[in-house]
Amino acid sequence: MHIFQKGKIIDSVNIVFSVTSNGKNSWNWKTAYLSEKMPLTKNYTMKMADSSSNRFLVDEGDGVVLYDYLFNNKLYGVFETQNILLTSTYELTNSNELIFEVTSGKKLVGPSNEEVHNYSVENLQRVVLKRK
Repeated sequence: MHIFQKGKIIDSVNIVFSVTSNGKNSWNWKTAYLSEKMPLTKNYTMKMADSSSNRFLVDEGDGVVLYDYLFNNKLYGVFETQNILLTSTYELTNSNELIFEVTSGKKLVGPSNEEVHNYSVENLQRVVLKRK
């Protein structure tokens, strides 16, 4: 995973990602961040909200449930926490790679109006996962 801040790469971390099926329309996702400074393993459960929907529920296991939306081969998620807007995407490519990206930024003060608010995109985490 490459970690960018304000357009410049500031760090990179190796990742091991695995998915197992729990049966119909439910999966466990495990992401191990192999950082020397701050190793971390995160476990998620992803479930289809209902069979007629493109919405999935991603449970982070700590009371946080995020919504992701599937369009073709790409999941999209947008959420806000502590006044920071985050976007996340998982895209399965034609070459069978999974590209995972997270962006984050804050609400900007400046030329706008009450109906439109701009957000910065200050940080990007991007990883291209390859099947082994």
